[in-house]
Amino acid sequence: MLSNYLPILIFLIVAAAVAAVLLTLGTGIGRYFSRFHDDKAKLTPYECGFDAFEDTRTKFDVRYYLVAILFIVFDLEIAFLFPWAVALGQIERSGLLAMGVFLAILVVMMFLQYRFLDRRVHYS
Repeated sequence: MLSNYLPILIFLIVAAAVAAVLLTLGTGIGRYFSRFHDDKAKLTPYECGFDAFEDTRTKFDVRYYLVAILFIVFDLEIAFLFPWAVALGQIERSGLLAMGVFLAILVVMMFLQYRFLDRRVHYS
């Protein structure tokens, strides 16, 4: 029974070994061929040329994260549309109705997001 899992174990060991070798080689080659080992600008915390104006640990408003999560949700709807479009000939009317309901709910949610969230989140 456990012999069925032997190829998976071998695959995981080989993948871990390849990852370790590539990581070691990349780090070693990068350190060996780097041009400026003791560059003062690279050792500063900010490479943009000026110091930070304020504390970097300021709190962000939760609504910005909410907008990001909603973007992901509305972006992932495409993952449901592609298989539906491919199988539309086989699922016929019931599939069309189900996707119509799905898209109607999605449009209502987008409208609600625009209506209630956009007033409260100011991007300026």
